[in-house]
Amino acid sequence: MTERKLYENITTGEERALYGLRNADVVACNFEGEEDGESALKECIGIDVLRCNFRLRYPFWHCTDFSLRECKLDKGVRAPLWYCKNGKFEDCEILDVKALRECENMSFKKCTATSTEFGWRCRGVHIEQSEVTSEYFLFESRDIKLDNFTLNGKYSFQYVSNVTIRNSVLDTKDAFWHAKNVVVRNSVINGEYLAWYAENITFENCDIR
Repeated sequence: MTERKLYENITTGEERALYGLRNADVVACNFEGEEDGESALKECIGIDVLRCNFRLRYPFWHCTDFSLRECKLDKGVRAPLWYCKNGKFEDCEILDVKALRECENMSFKKCTATSTEFGWRCRGVHIEQSEVTSEYFLFESRDIKLDNFTLNGKYSFQYVSNVTIRNSVLDTKDAFWHAKNVVVRNSVINGEYLAWYAENITFENCDIR
């Protein structure tokens, strides 16, 4: 069995600083600097990232089987999570315009995110005990589970399919446009336009305002 490597207390702004890591722990590192390097952890597999700060573009592209805990992805990251698979996030803060796109099997717990285009064209998104502010939330995504979730949005859940939402508050101008196979339970939906052109959508014990 390959021994895990540890990268700790590193501050770097280099291009692809830790590109292609395998089976490694990245702890208390800062990815920033005048070099303005991109793709710090691109194409990594089996990495655990703890208490790190990211301020440079595209840090996690094409990553697989990875986790982030107690991390901050600042506004400078620009599209931090694209084309990833099997990612877990806990106690993280994500600040970016296009935070999550074309990813598969991504889970978020106790996280906050502010991202105009969060979760576009993803498959298998599970979010719990978290809050997201996003104008276009989960556009064309599928296989979604939200629990104890708060959304501050505008045009949310457009063209989604296979969605289960529980114990949540959805504050969004428009929701579930062209959505398919959606169940919302024990939740509050506050907005203006609801479920236009939707198919097979159920609201159970909800407060719809």
